[in-house]
Amino acid sequence: MKVLYFSWIRERLGMDEEELTLPSEIKTVGEFLAWQKNRGEEFEAVLEFPDVVRVAVDHEHRDHDETIGDAREIALFPPMTGG
Repeated sequence: MKVLYFSWIRERLGMDEEELTLPSEIKTVGEFLAWQKNRGEEFEAVLEFPDVVRVAVDHEHRDHDETIGDAREIALFPPMTGG
């Protein structure tokens, strides 16, 4: 699965995308974020407040309790600001 990182998430991780094979027990967006957070210091820092990270699964924004299914792509976005 391709995982894309945007904005300051990309900058802090030092990459814009990667290919991952998720463990079979990862079923929801929230479980995916929790798994990502345990991948190292950079991921832990980026996901310190996972509730504010927006996630798109195959180009559709999903809530953290929604399933990932057979997704081919997951994208992580920081909170949006604007005026």
